[in-house]
Amino acid sequence: MDHKHEHPHHHGKNHQAREQKGQATERLEEQALHGHEQAMHHDTSGHPPHGEHGGHGHDHHRMMIEDFKKRFWVSLALSVPVIILSPMVQHILGFTLDIPYSLYIAFILSSVIYFYGGWPFLTGLAEEVKKGAPGMMTLIGVAITVAYLYSSAIVFGLEGMDFFWELATLIVIMLLGHWIEMKSVLGASKALELLVSMMPAEALLLRDGESIKVRIEELQKDDLILVKPGEKVPADGVVEDGESHLNESMLTGESKPVKKNKGEKVIGGSVNGNGALQVRVEFTGKESYLNKVITLVQEAQKTKSETQRLADRAAKWLTYVALTAGFGTFAVWLILGQDLAFALERMVTVMVISCPHALGLAVPLVVAISTAVSANNGLLIRNRTAFENSRKITTVIFDKTGTLTQGSHEIASVVLFDMAMDEREMLRLAAAIEQNSEHFIAQSILRRAKEQSITVPPSQAFTYLPGKGLEGMVEGKDVKVVGPNYISEFNINVPSSQAEEGVETVVYVLVENQPVGYIAMRDQIREESAEAIRVLKQNGIKNLLLTGDNERVAKSVSDQLQMDGFLANVLPHQKQEKVKELQAKGEFVAMTGDGVNDAPALAQADVGIAVGSGTDVAAETADVILVNSNPQDIASLILFGKATYRKMIQNLIWATGYNVIALPLAAGVLYNQGIMISPAVGAALMSLSTVIVAINAQLLRREIK
Repeated sequence: MDHKHEHPHHHGKNHQAREQKGQATERLEEQALHGHEQAMHHDTSGHPPHGEHGGHGHDHHRMMIEDFKKRFWVSLALSVPVIILSPMVQHILGFTLDIPYSLYIAFILSSVIYFYGGWPFLTGLAEEVKKGAPGMMTLIGVAITVAYLYSSAIVFGLEGMDFFWELATLIVIMLLGHWIEMKSVLGASKALELLVSMMPAEALLLRDGESIKVRIEELQKDDLILVKPGEKVPADGVVEDGESHLNESMLTGESKPVKKNKGEKVIGGSVNGNGALQVRVEFTGKESYLNKVITLVQEAQKTKSETQRLADRAAKWLTYVALTAGFGTFAVWLILGQDLAFALERMVTVMVISCPHALGLAVPLVVAISTAVSANNGLLIRNRTAFENSRKITTVIFDKTGTLTQGSHEIASVVLFDMAMDEREMLRLAAAIEQNSEHFIAQSILRRAKEQSITVPPSQAFTYLPGKGLEGMVEGKDVKVVGPNYISEFNINVPSSQAEEGVETVVYVLVENQPVGYIAMRDQIREESAEAIRVLKQNGIKNLLLTGDNERVAKSVSDQLQMDGFLANVLPHQKQEKVKELQAKGEFVAMTGDGVNDAPALAQADVGIAVGSGTDVAAETADVILVNSNPQDIASLILFGKATYRKMIQNLIWATGYNVIALPLAAGVLYNQGIMISPAVGAALMSLSTVIVAINAQLLRREIK
């Protein structure tokens, strides 16, 4: 038991975990849109693409929504007279308006609607053609252009009936659909958008005893700042003075306020409780925790998963099918002897109804929402495909220390040999010696002394006994706190220990070389561990414990949690082999770990989960990072991965299935049965389809526990 060389550092570890994670300011919202705009293949408002906006994506997207909103309302207002002036509408509603030049008025108003309301679709058509990638905008652009040119030709002498009113309502419904969609996409990152407002604009900088208000951008590393009660922490740093509870829930998902004392790390954006803190700045700007989350989330949303690639392929083929079906429908009706106006209307309807808008939105919107919601609940997705594959997991391997257990030993029992000594006195003497050490044993004894409000006296002549314990003078008495090695080396006679050998760590307290008792400690199992194992079992997923500890320790933890089994005495380099062995048996393995020695196993596993992201290396090789070291998050991750995949598939089925039914109806296959769909109805159905897909994706928020 060499107190000298073993430091627990669990506070630092948890913070490193959080640092790895990164955050979500406005750039996240831009990223939430990434998939949506890919589906649209263009920037509908004529602004530069998102990538050129850098950090202004958030405002840019709001501008786009406003742009669509304005175009929608203007087009709607102009559509009312166009509809009223339509002879077909008048005939359907049974009234007649005899207005001079009504056809020309309808033409002028429809021209404004076509060029102003239809502009986003026309520019989108041009961009898609230029890229050689015809898509949804090509379909809408072709449909409204054919409708407009044909109706305009009728105004100037061509025989037939115009459908300006169909053109007008088609554009209005398309604009409405886009507007609703884009608002829905914007909502995908609302949860994380709250984090944007978490960073205060100013900080109180302490210089020469004075506090000066400065902008956050002016803060430098090693600056000393004052955080008053109730204020937000302006930057990542270390507490130099003061004690308080900080609310980190919006950053880490941890609901309980976390106590912070001198020497402990604080995260920029967390909310200070009742105490004032002096904080030494460690990270500012891009190095800060919040910015690192943005980067991670952005990377995750940029990564195309297998499902996304499937959707992209389906959308591309649907575009070709729709264009072919549109022109084919036009040709067939002409061959069958229908007039030009009818054939043209069928063609326009087919093209409108088959726009793969819902398909283009089906997966990107689920990706945006799942990534945002996950991050807000302490699950950081680095690899989209692995996250979606979490639905296939058959076995989860848990690293013991720091994952299922707390990694900080707590006192299990205090046993006295000397009846003249009471428990408080023995703890007081032991704490006096241990206050000079950083070892986890020392921390446990000092915690217990603090809990019992024991005043710890100073110690003198303090010395380490390498591998054996500590020694010093307390109030004139020679006090030793030593391990079993010291007892056996000096053949000290102690009553038989009731501690569970191999499960508990024992230290003996000697006063004037006489053993007065011992303190037994064990690594405490996390409260959440049992629930995590229960949920996994309920879902038919096997769970195994992996540890370098002996079999007794492994069996004790495994039995307590009712796990499916354990792998004990596993050396660091063997962890990867154990994962390979399970994979060779056909298991789809998730590995959880938090140390450097876990990195190869995390990389080998089908899904690597860095718990509390203990080290940079572990986090770099993991597919998913859990910000809190909460084993329940592992169960949540797997269930949320399943829910995300389910939503994607539901959306893909809806988006493609809708087209399978609607396309033939639009082409007029049931024309002889009196079933027909007009272009306006087609547009309404298409918009309804995309709205349903968007709402279904939003329902994903309810899935995470």
